[in-house]
Amino acid sequence: MYIHDLKNAEGEKQSKKRLGRGIGSGIGKTSGKGHKGQNARSGGGVRPGFEGGQNPLYRRIPSKGFSNAKFKKVYSTVNVADLNRFEANAEVDAISLLEMGILSKIEKDGVKILGNGELKVALKVKANKFTNSAKEKITAVGGTVEEA
Repeated sequence: MYIHDLKNAEGEKQSKKRLGRGIGSGIGKTSGKGHKGQNARSGGGVRPGFEGGQNPLYRRIPSKGFSNAKFKKVYSTVNVADLNRFEANAEVDAISLLEMGILSKIEKDGVKILGNGELKVALKVKANKFTNSAKEKITAVGGTVEEA
């Protein structure tokens, strides 16, 4: 291969649009700017965000306020019915839930056990939060609840 054999890929190079080169070019006379008006003038046009005098979006949106989102508690949730995978009297905590594949990740505030479903085996469950129905179902089958 020689340097004179090199060619650009198909459609890679595009020639610059030449404005004002006669009526036959399709972009002659007004050069695609239409007739008169602000946008036809040199240096014409409006600044970004200008909405023709209407109150612009950046002024319609409130600038102050408070969001509680960054203080929100986020838990990984597990239903009581999912705990049936463990053997009787097993110790259940966040790490064991990950190992069993019940949880894919532990959220920043830990694990919360919810009371959906029925529990058939007695377990020692350690979690950051429990719903009242979850506590009742775990203790009803002889298990223990430990809130961290």
